[in-house]
Amino acid sequence: MMMTKKYKILSKFVKDMSSETPNVETYLHVKDNISKYHLSIDINSKAIKNKLIEISTKFSFQDPDEKTKKSFFEIIFATIIKIEAEVENKKDLEKIILCDSQIEIYPELERIFLNLLEVSGYPGVKFEKKVNFEELYLQRVN
Repeated sequence: MMMTKKYKILSKFVKDMSSETPNVETYLHVKDNISKYHLSIDINSKAIKNKLIEISTKFSFQDPDEKTKKSFFEIIFATIIKIEAEVENKKDLEKIILCDSQIEIYPELERIFLNLLEVSGYPGVKFEKKVNFEELYLQRVN
């Protein structure tokens, strides 16, 4: 049984993008160690009006261990969605925000983020595994 999509993405845009490498020594160090970097994801949402919701998906990419020589990369990607009238349940709404819409925007967001890394001097970075929003959502709910 195919479930009907209960929301529509009206618009998407980069709200904020940041790449920080303070100096050449750091750059050279990071180039050798970028494989240790971790991606963390943070999702926030706020209701606008008339069933419109702004979702902010933040990707941060940094070395969890390094104290001195580190670069920092971050993007905040905004998605504006319109929720269908029949969505009343808070759980359904949560799933749309944290899971369904994220799965839909992820390929574009990943492409933009990897492009940011590339133009920051770190070409060829790949995220080992795709983010499983379904799994993250279930972990959060249970």
